[in-house]
Amino acid sequence: MGVATTPSYDRRASASLFSRLRTAAGQADPFPIYAELLARGEVVPAPWGGSVVTGFAACDQVLRSRAWLEPDRAWRARQESGTRWNASSSREMSNTLAALNTPDHTKVRRAAGTFDRSTMECIGRHVDRTTDRLLDAFTERIRTGEADFSALVCEELPVATIGGWLGLPQADWARLRELTHDQVFAQELLPSASQLALSDAATAELRVYFTELVRERRSRPGDDPITRWIRTWDGIEPDRDKADEAVYFLVLFILLAALETTSTLLSTTALRLVESPERWDAVADDPDLVAGFVEESLRYDPPTHVISRVASQDCVLGGIEIHRDEMVHLLVGAAHRDPARHHDADRFDPRRAPGHLAFSGGIHYCLGAPLARLEATTLLHQLIRRLPRLTLVRPPSMAPRVAFRRLLNLDVAVA
Repeated sequence: MGVATTPSYDRRASASLFSRLRTAAGQADPFPIYAELLARGEVVPAPWGGSVVTGFAACDQVLRSRAWLEPDRAWRARQESGTRWNASSSREMSNTLAALNTPDHTKVRRAAGTFDRSTMECIGRHVDRTTDRLLDAFTERIRTGEADFSALVCEELPVATIGGWLGLPQADWARLRELTHDQVFAQELLPSASQLALSDAATAELRVYFTELVRERRSRPGDDPITRWIRTWDGIEPDRDKADEAVYFLVLFILLAALETTSTLLSTTALRLVESPERWDAVADDPDLVAGFVEESLRYDPPTHVISRVASQDCVLGGIEIHRDEMVHLLVGAAHRDPARHHDADRFDPRRAPGHLAFSGGIHYCLGAPLARLEATTLLHQLIRRLPRLTLVRPPSMAPRVAFRRLLNLDVAVA
């Protein structure tokens, strides 16, 4: 993997860059800061310990290699008290699929199943109907002036999709969506104490909700994924309480993964469309560009900008020595703009050959990637077909995050 070299600067030299990332300006446009980090090398020491990886090749290598592990429950238990890894929400998330390593990951992923063709066809019909309904309501609202496309459409489509598939009561969707917005702070790069408190409270409420839901489905089985997961886990785990807890952690993971990042993908894809009349016209004139437009949106500004991994052994990455148990933070938002991977990387080009890490890689490649793509392409197709060209009224505000992007609004009007 190469010979380790001494970094040409110390951790303090990068501290100011990460401080800027945490400001409103840095969260609105982190890419100039990423460019400065990239210029320092593809692997750089993080101010708080560990390393930050900005090069595309190095990020891709880590994600694909089984030598790099998720920060799982055992790793989190070894961290100092008072860190985000010891928060109750973080400990809860350590039991979900996203934080498991083999062999536990293999067992849970097999139990989860996949979004196969028949499942996607069924969900696809629901997504079509839901998108149609949401755009009907949006069209009525836009006739009187501007409207928030993110709130009216992008936030609503994912929760209706996953809520309908899981059979969750529609009356609960709005609260579940709010809870996911708070819960994700446990997975942030540099959460504040107040953000972790929000995540802890949201996670506790989600546990009560889904634990009761699993109990209800066990007593009254239906034709839905949760009932099927209960049957699957009953065949794996003889202890019924442990089986039900495994189903709870799976449902929790599916909900969080299906809502937060998908709504961001929808809103950022729509933003790329409405901020440029040329882009809107190009896609409207050639709907075959839709799939490429979505993939380029995933590269240009992915929903998740940071993915963390832990070294399973001493190694060298990008010329930097990494010790066993040390964490690296893959700054995929920067890697997607790496000029060594993409020519003219700061330009949005829906005709660009796909190449991104937005859905992670290796054994942890996103389980819901087909569903996210389905929702984004369906929305884009219907949007350009049904509505006149829209224009951005004002730049959107961003949620106070570094790792997980979220537009707080997307105010548009008819051009």
